[in-house]
Amino acid sequence: MTIHFKQTRFLSFLAVFTFLSCTNTEKAPEAEAQNSEANNPAKVIAVVDAFHAALVAGDSITALNYLAEDVAILESGGAETKSHYRSGHLLGDMRFAQALPRKRNEMAVNIMGDVAWAHSTNTTQGKMGDREINSQGAELVVLARKDDSWVIKAIHWSSRRIRKPKE
Repeated sequence: MTIHFKQTRFLSFLAVFTFLSCTNTEKAPEAEAQNSEANNPAKVIAVVDAFHAALVAGDSITALNYLAEDVAILESGGAETKSHYRSGHLLGDMRFAQALPRKRNEMAVNIMGDVAWAHSTNTTQGKMGDREINSQGAELVVLARKDDSWVIKAIHWSSRRIRKPKE
């Protein structure tokens, strides 16, 4: 699977997601009340937090269980499938998460039907080996409802070095 195909697949996913999010989905009041607990943003945040906790714990099996089989992971200008992430990038993410504390700012969550997206910013500071890390990051996670829970369908990470102010 080429990068072009992966990007096209992800863009197709976004187009469908945008279309579905624009459709009118009125529900009866009793169905709305029933869904209020299912649409609780805290449940979405809990899944994202549990995924990150698994990375910090070095628990690759648990981390991968939060990812859908067709997940798209976007970082550093590239796109990865679940199998590519499992065989390469995952180990580095776990080592990084274990070595450096990440301070996440408030997470914003939107839920529309069986799709949710959450975004936040964070700072990571410390030393990894002989490398000094001082970065600001952003994360966007798209999730889909699966039974009574949520599964991660896409993650987009970006970061940049925090530059010291010029004197």
